[in-house]
Amino acid sequence: MGHTGKRLFQYAMLYKKPILLALLLLLLAVSAELAGPFIAKRMIDQNILGIEKKWHEVDAEQDYAVLYKDKWYKREDHFASAASEQRGKEVRVLQVGRQFYWLDEALRFEVGKREIAGDTLTVTNKDTGETAVYPVTKLSNNELYSFYKPEFPAIIKLAVMYFGLLLLVAAFSYGQRLMLQTSANRIVRKMRTDIFAHTQRLPVNYYDNLSAGQVVSRVTNDTEAIRELYVAVLANFFTGIIYMGAIYGALFLLDARLALLALPLIPILIIWITVYRRFAARYNRIIRAKLSEINGMINESIQGMTIIQAFRRQKETTKEFEELNEHYYKYQNKLLSLNSITSHNLVNVVRNILFLVVIWMFWGDSLSSAIEVGVLYAFVDLMNRMFAPIVGIVNQLSNLETARVSAERVFKLMDEEGIDVVTGRMERYKGDVEFDDVSFAYKKDEYVLKHISFHARQGETFALVGHTGSGKSSILNLLFRFYDSNEGQIKVDGTDVRDMPKQLLRQHMGIVLQDPFLFTGTIASNISLDNPAISREKIEQSLRDVGAYEMFSQLPGGIDAPVIEKGSTLSAGQRQLISFARALAYDPAILILDEATASIDTETEAIIQEALDVLKKGRTTFVIAHRLSTIRNADQILVLDRGVIVERGSHEELMEHGGKYFAMYQLQLGSALPA
Repeated sequence: MGHTGKRLFQYAMLYKKPILLALLLLLLAVSAELAGPFIAKRMIDQNILGIEKKWHEVDAEQDYAVLYKDKWYKREDHFASAASEQRGKEVRVLQVGRQFYWLDEALRFEVGKREIAGDTLTVTNKDTGETAVYPVTKLSNNELYSFYKPEFPAIIKLAVMYFGLLLLVAAFSYGQRLMLQTSANRIVRKMRTDIFAHTQRLPVNYYDNLSAGQVVSRVTNDTEAIRELYVAVLANFFTGIIYMGAIYGALFLLDARLALLALPLIPILIIWITVYRRFAARYNRIIRAKLSEINGMINESIQGMTIIQAFRRQKETTKEFEELNEHYYKYQNKLLSLNSITSHNLVNVVRNILFLVVIWMFWGDSLSSAIEVGVLYAFVDLMNRMFAPIVGIVNQLSNLETARVSAERVFKLMDEEGIDVVTGRMERYKGDVEFDDVSFAYKKDEYVLKHISFHARQGETFALVGHTGSGKSSILNLLFRFYDSNEGQIKVDGTDVRDMPKQLLRQHMGIVLQDPFLFTGTIASNISLDNPAISREKIEQSLRDVGAYEMFSQLPGGIDAPVIEKGSTLSAGQRQLISFARALAYDPAILILDEATASIDTETEAIIQEALDVLKKGRTTFVIAHRLSTIRNADQILVLDRGVIVERGSHEELMEHGGKYFAMYQLQLGSALPA
């Protein structure tokens, strides 16, 4: 986990102040909570079982003195000091079974087995077997109450302290949780922002081999798993470590023998975590990968639902999804089994074994008061408190591994080489484009463009025609620098495009695709793309230039009409007109029309053609067209075949040549004629 852990730590350090404050509050909460068993121990040993301490007769009524049969008695621990106060005859109050008895003399030995017969008490020394017999008097409830009565103020005071500590614990815990969870949310917000920003910097070819759903899974599911690391895992592990450290300290203060008995829990827990992580890491990697694949398939299925239903592929698609889901389910169950084996039930087994060992070792001693009952109570209480964070740690192991694997996936994406977004502006270039012996392959040695050379001067319109796969779109991909050529040079105004930052190069380019992409928003926002430099007037003018302003003005809301789900409520022609207006609003020096009129009806195409005649002036335009009739006025037509320019010239020149272009034109013209 070294590198991943370091990166996660670096993110946490961005918000170190609230995290450190949360840990300080946690430390205070633990300290306040651990004071509870010591208060309870004092209540038991001092105020409740303290009745069996030595009592001494005193002359008159005074603080802590008890009246019994016309005489006053005071417990030895309530005397100020041996010298300052006179102590009279020693007497005792002893518990045998559930009854209390008055002994009007001192005990010969403290440790021993007590037996009662009528008004006679027999105490047998455990070590020597020696017995002592005493006359005793059974105390009534009222008499017993009078001996406890002096302790009530102290008991109430300790009880108030105990509940006060509980309130402090609640306040500190609330503050700790609030600070830690807020910090975790901030960390994940920052991480999501970083990873999304990085997806914008990644080159287009990165997405050729990764589905949109898989990227979405990294940005959402994986970062959410990391949030659990900071919220639940971090809190539980820190709580556990602080608790265990504090409890071990308290145990050594309480009784070193009991503390030593509890020490083996630490190596057991370390071994436990190591074994668990070894298996869980493998399962989690598969689970996260499968979840990404499921997201990818869901995304693909929703986008392609029209095709799936049109070709009745619902059953096959469902079956494919079920196979992925079954694989995911299988490894989820494996992880569940692992979690069940190493869950808190095993912790309870370890705890109960520890308690059995303590009872076995100290049973006899506790009866003979060699170890105080209050100490045993405090030990049991402390151990129960220790096992709570151990359970917390064990239960968070699955989240720890999930977060670790998710973090690996997130950082792997963030480590992909991206292009830094360049700020600032580039002076608008003229738009002189030159391809000089350019060759390009998407895959090694599989060239889709071979030795392409042409020179498009400012204001010229170049048309690219050819059959599917001839390389038309690849030329434009290279011009936009979505990809870089393997051989040759591409120059804009005489400068190699590789010497220009990609964002600045594209700043003065506009593109209209055959299938335009619209974002959720309004018609106006899809034209400006929320660029503050594009005014409302410019948006309206762009729509007027493409002859679409009147069309959209008639819609409810006009150009502020909402666009949802990639413009599904608009016609193909309307979407294309918005895309056209978008390109024009940015006033590009180079305008690219990638089969822009393919999905537009003839009437709308005529409107666009009229607008284009005006808009092409002073602008270099590249047109990819299947309808050859739309490019008759192009300055230069390049005919491509399998990545090679086989013909070039104007429409008239190519028709006179009688080659491939002529054949294609005649074929289209023939198909357009009525039968």
